[in-house]
Amino acid sequence: MRVLYIATSFPEPDKGATIYTDLAEGLHEAGHEITVAVSDQARNLSQTQMKKERGFDVLRIVTGNYYDVSLIEKGITTLRIPYFMKRGISKYLKNNIYDFILYESPPVTNASLVNWAKKKYRCPSYLMLKDIFPQNAVDIGIIKKNSPLFFFFKHKEKKLYESADIIGCMSEANKHYIIKHNPWLNTNKIELFPNTKKISNEIEPAEFEMRQKYFIPEDACVFLFGGNMGKPQYVNLLCQAIIDCKNDKGIYFLFVGRGTEVYKLENIINLESIKNAKVIENLPRDQYEQITKESDVGLIILDPRFTIPNYPSRILSYMEYSKPVIAATDKSTDLKDLIETSKCGQWVCSSDKDKFVDAIRKISKNPSLKEMGSNGRKYLEQNFSLISSVNILEKHFN
Repeated sequence: MRVLYIATSFPEPDKGATIYTDLAEGLHEAGHEITVAVSDQARNLSQTQMKKERGFDVLRIVTGNYYDVSLIEKGITTLRIPYFMKRGISKYLKNNIYDFILYESPPVTNASLVNWAKKKYRCPSYLMLKDIFPQNAVDIGIIKKNSPLFFFFKHKEKKLYESADIIGCMSEANKHYIIKHNPWLNTNKIELFPNTKKISNEIEPAEFEMRQKYFIPEDACVFLFGGNMGKPQYVNLLCQAIIDCKNDKGIYFLFVGRGTEVYKLENIINLESIKNAKVIENLPRDQYEQITKESDVGLIILDPRFTIPNYPSRILSYMEYSKPVIAATDKSTDLKDLIETSKCGQWVCSSDKDKFVDAIRKISKNPSLKEMGSNGRKYLEQNFSLISSVNILEKHFN
């Protein structure tokens, strides 16, 4: 297959891996010809460039800043992306031939770009639906329902779904939600397309070099929260938890990542003189992997107000490294079913702070941590291996 993958985020090899880079690599390793066209931030790149990455062509098109910016700047960039992407693709990929177009949501504003590419290359498209917008923004109060902005993005959402020949949903709850709230859609073009990742063959025994570097007690149960820390991640709950547990010497909280809400954690740690919690803004890929190995429990947090069934991909990394999980989320997601079925940890509703803190204290003393982590690793290997995603795409377009 000859694949044009229109991406919103595609880290360079030395800056990390995501479910998207894994999928692109999986297609390439399966013998398919793939070209990635990704919108890149102006802060990272001065001009559009084409180069080989991970063994295939990656076209990085400068469109504007999208992450860790104000909502206004993010909105402007979102609206500009299709224009700059069309210009970049026309210049660098004008003579290429493709069998299908792969793309993702967010953002919802790429329908015109995808329709243009389908017409240009005369091929179908596959939407990997990773976000249900604008309803998720309404749920947590970023956009008011029935406002002009809401109706604008609802229109964009409909156009996005119309641009797809097939829509792949992360989970069964995701799939049912899309069908229920978009009755005009042909259900035959909606299918399950779970988050998957490239699974490392062997997890080396963790040494405590990162704990020593950051003065983290070697005998503490370390709870890791890695990734974006924005409004969806409900950082307020994490702030409450570290205050309640600040005198628990056997517990240590480690937050690695960036986002618009990370300052709340930093402020609480300073104001409350909390010694058993630390924020690390960013880490190179190898150091983040090492600190994951050295941690004991992975945390997943989502705002309890969500009515859409989110399915955070970060759980896959915890499962890969055999780490048990505590997930505090809304009641709409079927992440709870995954955790219960795999027996890899515990789920609580994120509106109940006391239950969350109680779960942290109990699991920190649980002698079955390694068993739970092993359960997660086995479940990942059986259900979320990368080859299953490649097989789904080959079924449609090979």
